[in-house]
Parts: sequence; structure tokens; C-alpha cells
Amino acid sequence: MILNERTIRQESVLIAAQQIMTAARTAPKGKGADIIEIATVTGEDIRRLSDELLVIAEEKDLKFCLRDADNILQADAIILIGTRTKVQGLNCAHCGFDTCDAKPDATPCAINTVDVGIAVGSACATAADLRVDTRVMFSAGLAAQRLQMLGADVGCVMAIPLSVTSKNPFFDRKPKTEKTE
Repeated sequence: MILNERTIRQESVLIAAQQIMTAARTAPKGKGADIIEIATVTGEDIRRLSDELLVIAEEKDLKFCLRDADNILQADAIILIGTRTKVQGLNCAHCGFDTCDAKPDATPCAINTVDVGIAVGSACATAADLRVDTRVMFSAGLAAQRLQMLGADVGCVMAIPLSVTSKNPFFDRKPKTEKTE
């Protein structure tokens, strides 16, 4: 039997995505509270993310979202990592408020945000070990958050597009200044 890499590439990316999600799940968490949500999106869900990025670009006049909207269409899959909101009750003031009770509900607990960062780091390290090209995109993460892809109560979502090609499509990107039809 001959297995050509080009014919099994999508399957290979999905196997890698499972390992990357496992690395994110097993990353250390503040106070041991596992409030991280992780998923992989493919196909039409990547298109939905791209479309939402176009909406964000228009609403907020963020030109880089136009570039990212096109760029994620080159991904074989996209890992999403976010956190459910949970105040950790440390009164550490790392969020900028003296106590957890003084923190407005709209301000995320800093420990939750740090947990996402550690999970993203573990995920990207695993992708590198597997030789899968990536880039961390808060823009696509914001689009996923707005679409509630990880749930209505999940915030601080980051996206990690995955690619297995001869050159990483997520670097050396050209800026876009207008929407293409």
C-alpha cells in the first residue's frame, strides 16, 4: 500500500489537533480550577469565523481583521481556547481592582486570562513538536467568542489556525485595506 501525504493531510491535521487540544487541557490551571474550553473548527465553521471577522473589521475599522479573515481560510483547522468566567477569590488585585468584590463583572479575572495564555502556550508548543504551522490570533478568537463557538459564557477566546503546507501561510502576510467581494 502507498499512502500519499497529500491524500491523508486533512486526517493528519485532525489527529494533530486532538493532541494539541490535549496539551491545552493538561496545561497548569490557577488554583487547579479547570474552566478552560477547547474546540477544533474546520470547513464551514472556518468560513463563519472569516465572515465574522469581516463584520468586526467593518464595525471597529480594524483593517488587520480583513487580512485575518482571508488568512484563516488557508487553515486546515483552527483550535479555539477560551475560559468560562470564574472569579478565583484570591483578592490578588492583578486585575486592577483591590478585591474580587470590587472588580466589575465585565472585567475578567486575571487568573482566568493567565490560564488561557498557559493553555495556548502548551498548545503551540505541541503543534511545534508535531511540525504543524500555527499562529495565535486574538482576532479570530474574538470572532469565535462573538459566535459563541465555545459557549455563551466563554470569554478571552484565542484562535490557533493550523496548516500543513510547505510554507506557513500565517506569516509574511500582506496587509489588506479593503474588503474583497
